[in-house]
Amino acid sequence: MAEVTAFTEITSAEELRDLVGEPVPRALAKERVRLHARDREWLAASPFCLIATADETGACDVSPKGDPPGFTHVIDDVTIAVPDRPGNRRVDGFHNILVNPHVGLIYVVPGRNETLRINGRARLVREAPFFDEMVVRNHRPRLAIVVEIEQIFFHCAKAFLRSELWKPETWNPDALPSHARIVKDVQYTEETFEELERYYGPEYAKRLYG
Repeated sequence: MAEVTAFTEITSAEELRDLVGEPVPRALAKERVRLHARDREWLAASPFCLIATADETGACDVSPKGDPPGFTHVIDDVTIAVPDRPGNRRVDGFHNILVNPHVGLIYVVPGRNETLRINGRARLVREAPFFDEMVVRNHRPRLAIVVEIEQIFFHCAKAFLRSELWKPETWNPDALPSHARIVKDVQYTEETFEELERYYGPEYAKRLYG
Protein backbone atom coordinates (compact mmCIF):
# COMPACT_ATOMS: atom_id res chain seq x y z
CA MET A 1 0.00 0.00 0.00
CA ALA A 2 1.29 3.44 -0.91
CA GLU A 3 2.32 5.63 1.99
CA VAL A 4 -0.32 8.22 2.88
CA THR A 5 1.07 11.75 2.96
CA ALA A 6 -0.69 14.62 4.70
CA PHE A 7 -1.01 17.74 2.54
CA THR A 8 -1.77 21.26 3.67
CA GLU A 9 -3.64 22.54 0.63
CA ILE A 10 -4.17 26.13 -0.47
CA THR A 11 -7.85 26.60 -1.31
CA SER A 12 -8.34 30.32 -1.96
CA ALA A 13 -6.71 33.24 -3.75
CA GLU A 14 -6.57 35.11 -0.44
CA GLU A 15 -4.63 32.29 1.23
CA LEU A 16 -2.26 32.12 -1.72
CA ARG A 17 -1.61 35.86 -1.65
CA ASP A 18 -1.06 35.80 2.12
CA LEU A 19 1.58 33.11 1.63
CA VAL A 20 3.55 34.52 -1.33
CA GLY A 21 2.97 38.24 -0.81
CA GLU A 22 2.19 41.00 -3.28
CA PRO A 23 4.03 41.39 -6.60
CA VAL A 24 6.33 44.35 -7.01
CA PRO A 25 4.93 47.14 -9.22
CA ARG A 26 7.44 46.36 -11.97
CA ALA A 27 6.08 42.81 -12.27
CA LEU A 28 2.56 44.11 -12.71
CA ALA A 29 3.53 46.82 -15.17
CA LYS A 30 5.48 44.59 -17.56
CA GLU A 31 2.43 43.11 -19.29
CA ARG A 32 1.76 44.38 -22.82
CA VAL A 33 -0.67 43.51 -25.61
CA ARG A 34 1.41 44.38 -28.69
CA LEU A 35 4.84 43.36 -29.92
CA HIS A 36 7.62 45.80 -29.06
CA ALA A 37 10.75 46.03 -31.19
CA ARG A 38 12.58 44.09 -28.43
CA ASP A 39 10.00 41.31 -28.68
CA ARG A 40 10.62 41.07 -32.40
CA GLU A 41 14.37 40.85 -31.77
CA TRP A 42 13.80 38.04 -29.29
CA LEU A 43 11.60 36.09 -31.68
CA ALA A 44 14.20 36.54 -34.42
CA ALA A 45 16.89 35.06 -32.12
CA SER A 46 14.84 32.21 -30.65
CA PRO A 47 15.10 28.67 -32.09
CA PHE A 48 12.77 27.07 -29.54
CA CYS A 49 9.46 27.55 -27.79
CA LEU A 50 6.96 25.63 -25.68
CA ILE A 51 3.26 25.87 -26.50
CA ALA A 52 0.70 25.09 -23.80
CA THR A 53 -2.88 24.18 -24.73
CA ALA A 54 -5.93 22.70 -23.02
CA ASP A 55 -9.05 20.93 -24.22
CA GLU A 56 -12.65 21.82 -23.38
CA THR A 57 -12.39 20.02 -20.05
CA GLY A 58 -9.18 21.76 -19.00
CA ALA A 59 -6.90 18.77 -19.65
CA CYS A 60 -3.55 20.29 -20.59
CA ASP A 61 -0.73 19.60 -23.03
CA VAL A 62 2.64 21.26 -23.65
CA SER A 63 4.44 20.80 -26.96
CA PRO A 64 7.99 21.89 -27.90
CA LYS A 65 8.55 23.61 -31.23
CA GLY A 66 11.98 24.18 -32.71
CA ASP A 67 13.58 25.35 -35.93
CA PRO A 68 16.42 27.70 -36.90
CA PRO A 69 16.33 31.05 -35.06
CA GLY A 70 13.52 33.28 -36.27
CA PHE A 71 11.22 30.36 -37.15
CA THR A 72 8.23 32.21 -35.71
CA HIS A 73 6.76 34.49 -38.34
CA VAL A 74 5.61 37.93 -37.22
CA ILE A 75 2.47 38.85 -39.15
CA ASP A 76 1.91 42.19 -37.41
CA ASP A 77 2.20 43.78 -33.97
CA VAL A 78 -0.52 41.56 -32.52
CA THR A 79 -0.21 38.32 -34.52
CA ILE A 80 2.44 35.63 -34.92
CA ALA A 81 2.55 32.26 -36.69
CA VAL A 82 4.38 29.08 -35.69
CA PRO A 83 5.02 26.53 -38.47
CA ASP A 84 4.32 22.82 -38.06
CA ARG A 85 7.01 20.31 -38.98
CA PRO A 86 6.91 16.50 -39.42
CA GLY A 87 6.38 14.79 -36.06
CA ASN A 88 4.66 11.81 -34.49
CA ARG A 89 1.22 12.86 -35.82
CA ARG A 90 -0.44 12.76 -32.38
CA VAL A 91 -1.28 16.48 -32.78
CA ASP A 92 -2.64 16.65 -29.24
CA GLY A 93 -2.17 20.41 -29.07
CA PHE A 94 -3.85 20.92 -32.43
CA HIS A 95 -6.91 18.99 -31.28
CA ASN A 96 -7.00 21.19 -28.19
CA ILE A 97 -6.86 24.40 -30.24
CA LEU A 98 -9.85 23.26 -32.29
CA VAL A 99 -12.02 23.18 -29.15
CA ASN A 100 -10.24 25.76 -26.94
CA PRO A 101 -8.21 28.51 -28.64
CA HIS A 102 -6.40 29.74 -25.53
CA VAL A 103 -2.63 29.12 -25.70
CA GLY A 104 0.51 30.07 -23.80
CA LEU A 105 3.99 30.21 -25.34
CA ILE A 106 7.46 30.53 -23.81
CA TYR A 107 10.32 31.51 -26.12
CA VAL A 108 13.89 30.54 -25.20
CA VAL A 109 17.18 31.91 -26.52
CA PRO A 110 20.13 29.58 -25.70
CA GLY A 111 22.48 31.18 -23.21
CA ARG A 112 19.94 33.77 -22.08
CA ASN A 113 18.27 33.36 -18.72
CA GLU A 114 15.16 35.40 -19.51
CA THR A 115 12.24 34.08 -21.54
CA LEU A 116 9.53 35.75 -23.59
CA ARG A 117 6.00 34.75 -22.65
CA ILE A 118 3.05 35.17 -24.99
CA ASN A 119 -0.56 34.32 -24.19
CA GLY A 120 -3.36 34.57 -26.71
CA ARG A 121 -5.92 32.88 -28.90
CA ALA A 122 -4.84 30.45 -31.60
CA ARG A 123 -6.25 29.01 -34.80
CA LEU A 124 -4.93 26.45 -37.26
CA VAL A 125 -4.22 27.69 -40.78
CA ARG A 126 -3.52 25.30 -43.65
CA GLU A 127 -2.49 27.92 -46.22
CA ALA A 128 -1.32 31.53 -46.20
CA PRO A 129 1.07 33.68 -48.26
CA PHE A 130 3.63 33.74 -45.42
CA PHE A 131 4.10 29.95 -45.63
CA ASP A 132 6.68 30.62 -48.34
CA GLU A 133 8.74 32.51 -45.74
CA MET A 134 8.75 29.52 -43.37
CA VAL A 135 10.49 27.03 -45.66
CA VAL A 136 13.36 25.14 -43.96
CA ARG A 137 15.45 22.57 -45.84
CA ASN A 138 12.91 22.64 -48.65
CA HIS A 139 10.09 21.84 -46.21
CA ARG A 140 7.09 24.13 -46.58
CA PRO A 141 4.75 23.67 -43.60
CA ARG A 142 1.38 22.06 -44.20
CA LEU A 143 -0.16 24.12 -41.43
CA ALA A 144 0.70 26.80 -38.92
CA ILE A 145 -0.57 27.97 -35.55
CA VAL A 146 -1.62 31.60 -35.83
CA VAL A 147 -1.73 33.33 -32.44
CA GLU A 148 -3.52 36.60 -31.74
CA ILE A 149 -1.59 38.12 -28.85
CA GLU A 150 -3.52 39.07 -25.73
CA GLN A 151 -0.63 39.31 -23.27
CA ILE A 152 3.14 39.48 -23.69
CA PHE A 153 6.01 40.09 -21.30
CA PHE A 154 9.58 39.07 -20.48
CA HIS A 155 9.93 36.59 -17.63
CA CYS A 156 12.73 36.99 -15.11
CA ALA A 157 15.86 34.84 -15.06
CA LYS A 158 15.52 33.17 -11.65
CA ALA A 159 14.48 29.68 -12.87
CA PHE A 160 17.36 29.43 -15.33
CA LEU A 161 19.83 30.76 -12.77
CA ARG A 162 18.68 28.30 -10.10
CA SER A 163 18.86 25.37 -12.49
CA GLU A 164 22.20 26.46 -14.03
CA LEU A 165 20.70 25.26 -17.28
CA TRP A 166 23.26 26.81 -19.58
CA LYS A 167 26.36 25.69 -17.65
CA PRO A 168 27.85 22.69 -19.52
CA GLU A 169 29.77 21.62 -16.42
CA THR A 170 26.42 20.80 -14.78
CA TRP A 171 25.21 18.64 -17.68
CA ASN A 172 25.14 14.87 -17.25
CA PRO A 173 23.19 13.34 -20.16
CA ASP A 174 24.79 9.93 -19.60
CA ALA A 175 23.02 9.67 -16.25
CA LEU A 176 20.05 8.43 -18.31
CA PRO A 177 19.80 5.52 -20.74
CA SER A 178 19.48 6.11 -24.47
CA HIS A 179 16.16 7.22 -25.92
CA ALA A 180 15.76 3.82 -27.58
CA ARG A 181 16.21 2.13 -24.20
CA ILE A 182 13.65 4.41 -22.57
CA VAL A 183 11.12 3.80 -25.36
CA LYS A 184 11.57 0.04 -25.09
CA ASP A 185 11.22 0.11 -21.31
CA VAL A 186 8.15 2.32 -20.95
CA GLN A 187 5.94 1.27 -23.85
CA TYR A 188 5.15 -1.69 -26.06
CA THR A 189 6.83 -1.60 -29.46
CA GLU A 190 7.02 -4.17 -32.24
CA GLU A 191 10.57 -3.06 -32.97
CA THR A 192 13.44 -4.70 -31.14
CA PHE A 193 15.77 -2.62 -29.01
CA GLU A 194 18.44 -2.91 -31.70
CA GLU A 195 16.01 -1.64 -34.34
CA LEU A 196 15.10 1.31 -32.14
CA GLU A 197 18.76 2.11 -31.57
CA ARG A 198 19.29 2.27 -35.32
CA TYR A 199 16.13 4.37 -35.82
CA TYR A 200 17.18 6.95 -33.22
CA GLY A 201 20.81 6.84 -34.28
CA PRO A 202 22.82 9.27 -36.45
CA GLU A 203 20.36 9.01 -39.35
CA TYR A 204 17.49 10.33 -37.21
CA ALA A 205 18.55 13.97 -37.66
CA LYS A 206 18.44 13.55 -41.44
CA ARG A 207 14.69 12.85 -41.28
CA LEU A 208 13.70 16.02 -39.39
CA TYR A 209 12.13 17.65 -42.44
CA GLY A 210 11.49 14.59 -44.56
